[in-house]
Amino acid sequence: MPLFPVHRDPATAAFFDGTARGEFLLARDTTTGAWLAPQTDVDSRDELERVPAAGTGSVVSWAVVPGRGERTEPTVVAIVQLDEGPWWWTELVDVDPHGDLADLRVQAQFMPSGPGEHDEQVPVFAPVG
Repeated sequence: MPLFPVHRDPATAAFFDGTARGEFLLARDTTTGAWLAPQTDVDSRDELERVPAAGTGSVVSWAVVPGRGERTEPTVVAIVQLDEGPWWWTELVDVDPHGDLADLRVQAQFMPSGPGEHDEQVPVFAPVG
């Protein structure tokens, strides 16, 4: 489970609607075809649309956060370069926290950010396969 519960606001509602469906949404410029980060304000520009990404990418960088409190296992946090280009800061699951994760191929999985009924599904990444 992620480190803390996440709740939507008007700026993140469309993204979390996607995660609830198991989709990792990115913004795309319809005039240039350029892929933009999920945080891009799609509603402010007519040429932008929100579309499902492949949900796959490669680890660019990572760090291991020691366990604390109720969470005794270490957490691996990473920057993943999505296959479409943008980078995403995320938690890696099902990886060896002491291993070399450089360029590891990963895919998005969606898990609840907390135990509450309003805690959003968030993307985490796990090794492909």
